Amino acid sequence: MKMSSKLLVIPILLVAGILLASNLNNSPIYSPVTKDFKSANSEDNFNKMMDVLMSPRCINCHPNDNIPKQGDDSHPHYFGMSRGENNLGYQATKCTTCHQSENNNYSGVPGAPEWSLAPESMKWEGLTRKEIAESMLDPKRNGGRNHEELMHHLTEHELVLWAWEPGVRADGSQRNPPPVPVDEYIKAVKEWFEDGAKIPSNNN
Repeated sequence: MKMSSKLLVIPILLVAGILLASNLNNSPIYSPVTKDFKSANSEDNFNKMMDVLMSPRCINCHPNDNIPKQGDDSHPHYFGMSRGENNLGYQATKCTTCHQSENNNYSGVPGAPEWSLAPESMKWEGLTRKEIAESMLDPKRNGGRNHEELMHHLTEHELVLWAWEPGVRADGSQRNPPPVPVDEYIKAVKEWFEDGAKIPSNNN
C-alpha cells in the first residue's frame, strides 16, 4: 500500500522543527567580536600603555643625553650625575650609593631593586609615542627581548612597577604616579601584545 503524500509531509515538518530548535539552542548568545572593534580596542590599550611610558616616572630614566632626570618637570639630576659605567654612574657617584632597593622616606631618595638608567639604546626622551613603541619592539634596542619577554618586563619587573609606589620627595610630599592605575596598565599591556603589538598608524 502506498503512503499518501499528506502523511509524509507531517514527519518531515516535525524533523525540520526539531533541527531548527536545536540550532537555535546552540547559537552563540553574543555575536563574534569584529576586526574593527579589536583594532579600536588595541589602539585604546596602546594609548594607555604609552600614557604610562611617557610619564616622568618612566621617561626620566630613559634620557637622550645620558643625564638622568628628576621630578615631574624632568630636570637634570642633582650633583651632575651621568650614565657612567653599565648605566650605574661612575665609581664615586654610583646610582646605588643613594638609591637602594626600596624608597627611603626619611631622605626622600627613591629606590627599587636593580635601580639604574635604561641602556643607551633605549633613549626615549623626546621621542613620539610611535617612535618609542618602535624602539621598544626592536630586539636590537630592547636588550634582545621578544614580545613575551618584553610583556613580562613591562608588567612584572620591580623597577617598572616602582612607578606606582614612588615614595615621597625630600620635603615629604608624595611623588605622582603614572596617570593610569597599575591594574589597568597591566591589563592594557597584555591585551596589546595579545592583539599582535600593533602600533597605530595615526599615532604620533
